[in-house]
Amino acid sequence: MLAIIAPGQGAQTPGMLTPWLEDSESAQMIARWSDVIGKDLTALGTTADADEIRDTANAQPLIVATGLIAANLLGVSAPIISGHSVGEITAAAVAKVISEFDAMRFVNDRANAMAKAASLEKTGMSAVLGGERDEVLDAIMKLGLVAANDNGAGQIVAAGLISELSLFADNPPAGTRIRPL
Repeated sequence: MLAIIAPGQGAQTPGMLTPWLEDSESAQMIARWSDVIGKDLTALGTTADADEIRDTANAQPLIVATGLIAANLLGVSAPIISGHSVGEITAAAVAKVISEFDAMRFVNDRANAMAKAASLEKTGMSAVLGGERDEVLDAIMKLGLVAANDNGAGQIVAAGLISELSLFADNPPAGTRIRPL
């Protein structure tokens, strides 16, 4: 059985759209989505650096666009389609619950709102990999952070002020690795 699982924020990497844009149909679709949302997805997906695509306002539309292009090029349909976080928008479009254009508008609005809210104070998120779940949750809470996602399988995402996330990374719970998102 085939399953399509679309990733969430943190999956973006510089140049991630480059191989997909070799297909002229995909390049045209990216250009149309760029026009609809007012962001140059081609530049974000080919020449933007890691800091530029780490920005939530850029990362989320880029991730959804890349997932949609991949699904279109692969011509994949699957009985199981799922997405993690912003990947849920990709999954909804691949499953034809919403159109690709509506998915791009929605993700752009969502990303802009999240980026605006995050700009009120210097905030961020970090993936906590490994460790004992209860100890990780306790350490997150003690620093005034929030367990934003409990992804299971040894990964919890901590969110909050950058200063507290930095303290958390400097003194991680036993048996964990901290990865800023």
